[in-house]
Amino acid sequence: MCTVCGCGTSTQEGASVSGDHHHHHHDEHDHHHDHAHDHHHHHPDHDHTHDHDHLHLSEGLVDAGAGAAGLHAPGLTQERIIRIERDILSKNDAYAHENRRRFARTGTFALNFVSSPGSGKTTLLCRTIQDLKQRFPIAVIEGDQQTSNDAERIRATGVKAIQVNTGKGCHLDAHMIGHALDALPLEPNGLLFIENVGNLVCPAGFDLGEAHKVVVLSVTEGEDKPLKYPDMFAAADLMLLNKADLLPHLDFDVGACMAAALRVNPRLQILTVSAKTGASLAAFYAWIEARAAAARASTA
Repeated sequence: MCTVCGCGTSTQEGASVSGDHHHHHHDEHDHHHDHAHDHHHHHPDHDHTHDHDHLHLSEGLVDAGAGAAGLHAPGLTQERIIRIERDILSKNDAYAHENRRRFARTGTFALNFVSSPGSGKTTLLCRTIQDLKQRFPIAVIEGDQQTSNDAERIRATGVKAIQVNTGKGCHLDAHMIGHALDALPLEPNGLLFIENVGNLVCPAGFDLGEAHKVVVLSVTEGEDKPLKYPDMFAAADLMLLNKADLLPHLDFDVGACMAAALRVNPRLQILTVSAKTGASLAAFYAWIEARAAAARASTA
């Protein structure tokens, strides 16, 4: 429900990035999110205090996402949720558009890596950076609720990285990325890897200005994960099925996992890889190079 509340305040390695701050790249946008909640409705005909968008109940299932808004928030009608969500996402989209313009000016190919915690995103990025840094200038934006641990791991590979701490927020947004870019000069025709907060729900709805979302799913997770979290897999262009080196030790049905992902998103491309051994990463690198070249050709 982060699209309803707006998800609070982020910190960029010591510098607060609040929702109402305007830096010079984004001063044309009003960033005051609507946090009003309809908690104080008074209905004389009813003696209960909860709102009237009752949850849908069927045999063994309470479906909180069956309404028009696709989610439930106590005290808010479905119409109110939709209005707030549209307001927040439209403002985010304006920031994403500005980020995309900045990427176009420098010829930067940006990828947004999303996954649940523990999928191996950071290990995958470190391996990818080591293998590609002689071919491309690379920069990284790291997103976590707290610590700079992942940014420090990335910097150890020899590339620049900015850590964004989202605090209570469960995802990066385009406004945070804009601030990070102010402190992260992009070299011409380079790659920008954005590692989002570990979360298969909220990051799906927020455009950061990236060329593609890449969803990382490890074989230590369930093969039905794409069906449980369909929005993320629907928003992605590539799925990396990571930790393939563990397959001999696990009861994981790769075919079933791929079928589930393609059921959600028939256009999704899928690669089975191992960040530890490097298996099939050459195919991932070829994917990056081809799409980076295509993106630059389209803006030339």
